[in-house]
Amino acid sequence: MQQPAVVAQQFGNTASAYLTSTVHSQGADLAKLREIAAAVPKRPVVLDLGCGAGHASFAVAPVAESVTAFDLSPEMLAVVARAAQERGLQNIDTQQGNVASLPFADASFCMVVTRFSAHHWLDVPAALREVRRVLKPKGVLVIIDITAPETPLHDTTLQAVELLRDGSHVRDYRPSEWMRMLADAGFAAERVDDWKLQMKFDDWTARMRTPAERVTAIRSLLHTAPEETRHYFAVQPDDSFTIDSTLFKAAHASGDIY
Repeated sequence: MQQPAVVAQQFGNTASAYLTSTVHSQGADLAKLREIAAAVPKRPVVLDLGCGAGHASFAVAPVAESVTAFDLSPEMLAVVARAAQERGLQNIDTQQGNVASLPFADASFCMVVTRFSAHHWLDVPAALREVRRVLKPKGVLVIIDITAPETPLHDTTLQAVELLRDGSHVRDYRPSEWMRMLADAGFAAERVDDWKLQMKFDDWTARMRTPAERVTAIRSLLHTAPEETRHYFAVQPDDSFTIDSTLFKAAHASGDIY
């Protein structure tokens, strides 16, 4: 099965769980996202890439002219459409597709956002080039995602745990990798904020319906990880742990951020 199909299947099966997930539905980053959108002149036309259950779309919709929630999974998009209607957010539309080949005209959006999605993208550089194409010259790009530690030892453990939990995982990129990829795609970027996310082990694996044998493998990996790695991720007796998240803000390198 090709990677886009794996992603669509994984998240199609678990769409509703992501709408109610505390990790996804809450967080100061959502307030920051709305703050950035509110600072865009007039009311921005926004594209939410890999929208998942729609939390980023819901955050910016009250200050946006329109929001296009874009995802590979039709089931996720159905969850977003239903939740938007229930919340009275009439300016959210949904569209299915792949981030590496966006079905939008050049310079269509004032703002592009993506939250906790890019670690599933097969070709991030291609997606960033597409984002630059569809973003207006003075538009703003906001990326929020899990980020890997710069230390290779901890990075390797994180990627292994993530892949065991979710077969659609590609890579949690290091902040330095994000800054390099953004620069290579023609963006001027800043690393705005970093924070820790608490992952409750049982909820984290149940949300993705991780098979029992893989749950056992994750626990084994966490138990036998080097002490400095266990300390870095603050592994608890029940195997809950913390991971890093980062918010990046970017604009065309030749233009100014709104």
